[in-house]
Amino acid sequence: MRYPDGGGLTAEERDRREQVRLGAADLIEAGASNGEVARRFRVTRMSANRWRRALATGGRQALVSKGPGGARCKLDTDQLRVLEAVLEVGPAASGWSDQCWTLVRIGEIVRRRFGAEYTLAGLDLLLHRIGWSVQVPARKATERDEAKIAAWKDERWPVIKRRRRTWAPGSASRTRQVRA
Repeated sequence: MRYPDGGGLTAEERDRREQVRLGAADLIEAGASNGEVARRFRVTRMSANRWRRALATGGRQALVSKGPGGARCKLDTDQLRVLEAVLEVGPAASGWSDQCWTLVRIGEIVRRRFGAEYTLAGLDLLLHRIGWSVQVPARKATERDEAKIAAWKDERWPVIKRRRRTWAPGSASRTRQVRA
């Protein structure tokens, strides 16, 4: 999985940023200006000002990380494993005759099995969380003859797509063309 928390920062990155904010709080409490804090921690003065206001209203607790952002997943890790297993088996095992998962069908599975409602955009994010992605199937005509296509590419295409004559004089000018 690319983003185990569903996107955003990793736990280590959140901890590192929290340490920066708490270090800035030490400087602010020592009487440093917003400009000094911004230069010391290589942030904008607006960030330093925001940290100063948060420190004044909520104390150091206001600068502590609040955890990963975004909405929490409605399914726990066991349910995500079950969903992935259902998707691996294919749609035929769940009652659909063709071999094509759609977001609507996956939403129906999630609703029936786990009692959770998701929007189509939310299902897309959920699929990315478990390592799946929405893909459009390549559709080919049933009448397609691969042998004829290969023969056409070998015989006819080189004739159609022959190399340009490089020896002929040419000009990029529209008004004064070079004559051969």
